[in-house]
Amino acid sequence: MSYYDIDSILTDAEVCPSPISLLVMTLLPSLILYAYGSTDGDQKVPCKFELDLADLGYLDNNPNEPLKAGTQMSLPLWLAEMLALAGTGEESKAPVTLNLPDALSNRVMQALKADPRAVTVRDQSAHFYGLGTRILDLFDDRELSEAMRKTFVTRAAEIALHARKGGDDAVGGSSEEFLRGLDEWERVLFRKAHDGTKASKEWMDKVKKH
Repeated sequence: MSYYDIDSILTDAEVCPSPISLLVMTLLPSLILYAYGSTDGDQKVPCKFELDLADLGYLDNNPNEPLKAGTQMSLPLWLAEMLALAGTGEESKAPVTLNLPDALSNRVMQALKADPRAVTVRDQSAHFYGLGTRILDLFDDRELSEAMRKTFVTRAAEIALHARKGGDDAVGGSSEEFLRGLDEWERVLFRKAHDGTKASKEWMDKVKKH
């Protein structure tokens, strides 16, 4: 049976509807989507499979073999999250366990603690804070949470300063260079701060004319 033979999978499940079979059936569309439709833009996290899963060896480049317990690989966060939260019973463990992605590694956290402004967070992830928020939904890590909070607060102050100094279009020169290092949340903050400063200046100019 090949992994894409849906009829065979359904037949096997009817004959022996084990929790693992039901789990594989539930996640099969997502697993196939990852195998054939994932992009380099998917944020990946390191995972370890805790169970033997039949017919899923293609995830590890072994299409005719089961995926063995202990196999380690990086999966897109959306898929890793689904697998980590899936269960086969009230007392059974999830199919995979997750580790922190490189973007939130101890090395990065230590650099942020030393000086958040010196770290180009976009080089870690274009969605650095979004990734951190998702990971904190899965990990009870107070140290990571505090480091992320302090990083955002410290960098937000500098973002506001640059936004006030930026030109009318908020790009060009030092502003453009500064923007390159910001993650998506920070870029939105920069734009809103710049637009607010520009609107305030225009309002003050109108008041002075009257």
